[in-house]
This record gives sequence, C-alpha cells and structure tokens, in this order.
Amino acid sequence: MNQPEDTIELTLPDDQLWENLKISNDFMFAKVMRNPELCKVMLERLLDIQIDHIEYPEEQKVIDIAKDSKSVRLDVYLHDEKGTVYNVEMQTSNNKNLPQRARYYSGMIDLNAIEKGADYSELPKSFVIFICTFDAFGRGRWRYTFEDFCREDLKVPLNDEAYKVFFNTNGTKGKVSKEVKNILKFIENNTTADDFTEKLAQEVQKIKKNKEWQVEYMTLLMREREKYTEGRLEGRAEGEIRGAVQACKNFNLSFQETIQYLIDNLNLSLQEAEENVKKNWT
Repeated sequence: MNQPEDTIELTLPDDQLWENLKISNDFMFAKVMRNPELCKVMLERLLDIQIDHIEYPEEQKVIDIAKDSKSVRLDVYLHDEKGTVYNVEMQTSNNKNLPQRARYYSGMIDLNAIEKGADYSELPKSFVIFICTFDAFGRGRWRYTFEDFCREDLKVPLNDEAYKVFFNTNGTKGKVSKEVKNILKFIENNTTADDFTEKLAQEVQKIKKNKEWQVEYMTLLMREREKYTEGRLEGRAEGEIRGAVQACKNFNLSFQETIQYLIDNLNLSLQEAEENVKKNWT
C-alpha cells in the first residue's frame, strides 16, 4: 500500500539518529555546554581569555522583547563572574545570513539588559560566537573576530565591547593555538587529539545515556516535522485556491460566482472565500 502523501516520515538519516549524534549537532552541543567545566575551558581556549567561573541564567535563553517582535532562542547563553555575556551557537548550514543574525542576537542581548533597568554605561561586555562547519567568509581562516572601528582612522576603536566571533572547522589560515585547532577538528570529524577533546567525546557518550534528553530530542524533531508538514499543507491549499480562482476567471465567472464556487467546492466560509478571491483576482 502506498503511504499517504502527507504522513510524517519517522525514519531519520543516520547522522540524526540519537546514537550517532556528534557534538556538531546543535542539540548535542547545547547539552555538552551545560557542563560548566567543559564550557569554561572551551570558552577560554576559543577566545584566549581567563574565566574564574560561569553561570547559566536559564536552560535555554529566550529573549522576547515585545509580542510583535521576532524572539530569539539562544542555545548556549551564560555569563562569567565579571558579567560578560557569552552566546555560543553551532552552525552547520550556510544560509548566508550569519552576519545579520549575529547583529540581531547582539542587539537583543543588549535590549534584554536594558529591560532589566540597566543604564547604557552598564551594558555588559558580550560575545556572540558562531562555530561553523563551513567558511562563512571564504578566506580560509580558523577564526574571524569582529569589533567596530572608525572607518576614517582604524586606530580609533568604538569600544562598545560587543564582539562577534565566527569559527571555521575547516580553517587553514590565521594564528590560533593548537588547542583551538583540536577543538575545531573534533567538531568537524569527531577525532580526539588531546585530553580536552577526549573529555568532550566522553561527555557526548554520557549524554547519549540520558533517556530524558533522548525523549526531548525526539520530541523536538517531531515538532519540527509537524511544522514542516503543516506549512506544506497550507502552501498546497493556497495553491489550490489560487488555481480555482484563475480557472473561474478563465471560464468568465463573475467575482460573486467565483466566491460561491469556493464555498461550494472547497468548503470555505463566506469570509474566507471573499478574502481569497480578492487576493487572487488579478
């Protein structure tokens, strides 16, 4: 028997199976980074800084400034003892909008701080970090760090303390430490090269034994697929309505006759039929 067209497929590609997940999977990465010891060391190595300790305000930070604005869900959001904010994201698909996303995330982090009553001068130092399994800027570098300078005089920094850092797991150029290269190569090919990447690999295996997180992962996948299917069905329905309106016009049906046709044949309400005819009566 043929499977119905709109049935959600439950089978997964091998790389999305729970037992096969690597740290490059954003869900797995977020769980690994919930280990404060590993997260602290990773940030210290990637950014070449020293951190006393880190704190997690929330499991997953959702910033929703206004009901009609685009909210942001930050997978890894934390701050250190100095109040510096770190947002770390794993990125495996190059959708060409990462600079804009980094800008938006940084702005939303600032707005969130202002919402809590902070003065502009009290805005925290912040890092928006994307670890990419591709070269976002095509220059072959391991790391791209961005901060604002005066265009007329590059010796004059803006000093707004908002940094955006992009890592490339396939890098070949630039001065980064061996420890950073080991981390990025581990993310890229799952190969350990030192004690720290071995600890990361062990943490991945530990997480895979957590049944609650496995259920959480599968639930998120199901929700994503349901949304995709709903969107596909909505799109097909819109196409069917649009085609019906054009067919009615081709057969010289009037505006009102077309409305009645949609009511009788596509089970639309009067209001729905009127809105769709107006939208597609071109």
